[in-house]
Amino acid sequence: QVQLVESGGGLVQSGGSLRLSCTASGFSVSSVAISWVRKAPGKGPERVSRFNGDGSSESRWYADSVKGRFTASRDNAKNSLYLQMNNLNEEDTALYYCSSDALGISGRGTQVTVSS
Repeated sequence: QVQLVESGGGLVQSGGSLRLSCTASGFSVSSVAISWVRKAPGKGPERVSRFNGDGSSESRWYADSVKGRFTASRDNAKNSLYLQMNNLNEEDTALYYCSSDALGISGRGTQVTVSS
């Protein structure tokens, strides 16, 4: 069964940091592109990062809204992806989930709440 499971969300003050994890099962994270997507209340989904299968630094994409603050990484041995989020602000409050367009799957997500 192919599956993505996120963890690492929580409540953090503005300016703080969090590190999200996305662990895959049933397939290798190095075989497909995987995105981090967030859904804030009252807003549509926003893709914030995309990590292509080849893993090179050139294949990592970030939305302008998070560029310079968020960093995606991958650990093939743990079959996991990570999203390091620094200098968080209230606009980053959302449900964050990882997703594979190629496999048509998304995780349930982990909630990130940033307080002022």
